Amino acid sequence: MSIEIETFSNFKGGNSFYKAISHPLAASKIQKLIENVSSNRKIALYDPLGFFSEFSKLYDTSSFKITSAFVSDIERVGSSIAGCLARPISEIIGIEEDFLFVATYDLAEQIGAFRHLIPHKIKILSFDEIRLDNRFLTNKDVYLESINFATNFAFFRDQNGMRTQIVTANYWFGYGAKDVFLHLILFGEDGKILLEWDECLDNKPIGVIIDSKTIRQKFGLKQFTGQLFIHAIGIRGHDVVKYCLDTWHQNGKEISCTHDANSWPSELYAGLPAPNKGEKVVLWVQNSHAESISANAIGFNIMGKPNITKLKKEIPGYATLQVSLSEILPDAKWPEQIEIQAGKHFVRPRYEITNAQKNRRIAHVNVERNDLNSDPSIPQLTQHLNKGFILPAPVFPIEKWRSTILPTPMATCQQDLPIAVLLVNEKGEEIAHQKFGSLSRDHKTAIDTKDLLEGNSALNSSFGHLELIYDFSNGGNADGWLHAIFRYENKKTGHRAETSFGAHMFNTVLTYKGEPQSYSGPPPGLSTRLFLRLGRHPLDTICHLIYPASAQWHDTSTTLFTLYNCAGKKIAEETIKIPCGGSHLWRFSTAFDPKKRYLTDGGSYVVIRDKTCRLFGYHGLFSNNGAFSFDHLFGF
Repeated sequence: MSIEIETFSNFKGGNSFYKAISHPLAASKIQKLIENVSSNRKIALYDPLGFFSEFSKLYDTSSFKITSAFVSDIERVGSSIAGCLARPISEIIGIEEDFLFVATYDLAEQIGAFRHLIPHKIKILSFDEIRLDNRFLTNKDVYLESINFATNFAFFRDQNGMRTQIVTANYWFGYGAKDVFLHLILFGEDGKILLEWDECLDNKPIGVIIDSKTIRQKFGLKQFTGQLFIHAIGIRGHDVVKYCLDTWHQNGKEISCTHDANSWPSELYAGLPAPNKGEKVVLWVQNSHAESISANAIGFNIMGKPNITKLKKEIPGYATLQVSLSEILPDAKWPEQIEIQAGKHFVRPRYEITNAQKNRRIAHVNVERNDLNSDPSIPQLTQHLNKGFILPAPVFPIEKWRSTILPTPMATCQQDLPIAVLLVNEKGEEIAHQKFGSLSRDHKTAIDTKDLLEGNSALNSSFGHLELIYDFSNGGNADGWLHAIFRYENKKTGHRAETSFGAHMFNTVLTYKGEPQSYSGPPPGLSTRLFLRLGRHPLDTICHLIYPASAQWHDTSTTLFTLYNCAGKKIAEETIKIPCGGSHLWRFSTAFDPKKRYLTDGGSYVVIRDKTCRLFGYHGLFSNNGAFSFDHLFGF
């Protein structure tokens, strides 16, 4: 069963009320509130903002004995609320119920103007009973302001030699924030709290590392696999908690990374690859709520196929369940992909793949949108925008690496994918262009970039990039939400990594439906601010920057790399130039002055800044034994 509450809207943004009532620190208070309200006493309900129905979708309010309901909006008078016909709040005089339950926060503000109309004998309760303590609020005056609920979840494991590390920075300091701290709650596999603590961030742009092994040693924990809840408090300028999650094995033969969890539970997720020969694919389902996910509430199906297999296990609140795709969908094989019927029970989950060589990698699925329709204007955009929407990704040197693209339907309206793939060298010169027609929703087309070159030796020993774009020469529809999985393999060692992302418009002053996106402010986004974490020696950090352009822009970028140590002190800077339409491979081992590099330590990072254009970037850690990680960068 799906939770019908609205968690996020691409038109209105996140739902702060959802964040407030789903916060782990509110869970015990909510249970007490329900117990207080649930009695033989009669309840009058005042629901000024429509929150009660939303609350009832996440929590069981069937025991509430509501005998009358009131609203302030005349247009809602006569509507059904909690089984009652809504009456105007002006009629609250003389009510005979035992309780008045006000279904909102900031009670004094909500009823102050008509408090004199409420009979004095009536006991009043509200959602103020479940407020977080003031120390957890950035804005103590307006409870439901989004900046009060800068929260996220992270997959977190320290077990059997495998460990995890969350890496970010105090990027809120750059917006003027002071005395920021992270409140952290570690849930075990069974959903029970293993640990709760604060991490205070210095008033500097410091690097932040939360390492599973360090946490275990510091607090004397046993081995665990679970999830970490992160709440950033005292922040400014950015209400999203972003991070890079590194995972590796202590034997040094495995290393992987993935992006932040995207903190809004979704109805659907897609882009989960079916197992290839010799592979085991596991999805880590981690309940984002205090209420259990009932058996059969979650389902899986091969993309484009109607048959849904339900997960027959119940998942307790905040618990973690390892789901094997081979058991759920034994007939699913790469390059098929899996659609997840998630029912808004959990944030964007991670999947983990182990191959025949026992190499392990981790990545994330993406939100599949159900609010889009095909946009007939997109095929006409080329008259103003040459390429329109572009999905860029690196191509590794073909002599030693295999780079594969799997286009992934990422909206329920996408019954076909009209695409073409361009291969581009670092100078921005197109060296291959192949049309793939209009792929069906259930397609099995994995594109090996070597096949696109048809014997051409280009990119044999150098990095380049590809661009997935729309192509309507064989018909098809588009909505602007074009996605793909990019998989990379070291041919010699068999180590693999993969990442996925969606298309955007880049580097044009023209705008279309919010594109090109901006890190802050309205479109067009014509600047770059990216975070690049650095790995510890002997791991080398690489960054592959791509300068895509929907229309012609500056001939070259002016891209500044600024190196910070873990204390937030600026150590060094260097500037590079990337040709428009081209790319650049950057390695920490050859960047900056060697003496400056030696001043870095755990928690050091690089900020990539460009005020002339919008770049798209990928990062990775490379080991001498062939193990590597790879994912896309995040901006702030």
